[in-house]
Amino acid sequence: MRKLFLLIPVFLVGCTTVSKTYGPDGKEAYQLACSGTVQDWGDCQIKAGELCGTRGYNVLSVNGEQGSVFTANPQSAFGSTTIYRNMMVSCK
Repeated sequence: MRKLFLLIPVFLVGCTTVSKTYGPDGKEAYQLACSGTVQDWGDCQIKAGELCGTRGYNVLSVNGEQGSVFTANPQSAFGSTTIYRNMMVSCK
């Protein structure tokens, strides 16, 4: 049981994931995902700033949605919200 409590903080910490891709113009771009309840759009913007530095960046697309998940069985029930945020940027 004690091990379970040690893992809980790991699930609460958010992490912006980055993958290289190509924008509509064929130039290199970055796909940033900053989903979850502990992150927001600012986390995506901070990561874009870290990637591009003083050159700055252009936002190519922004996608996000929020939903709910609920499941139940005879022994228990579980409900949660889902938040998805995705931003594509290219460095200037």
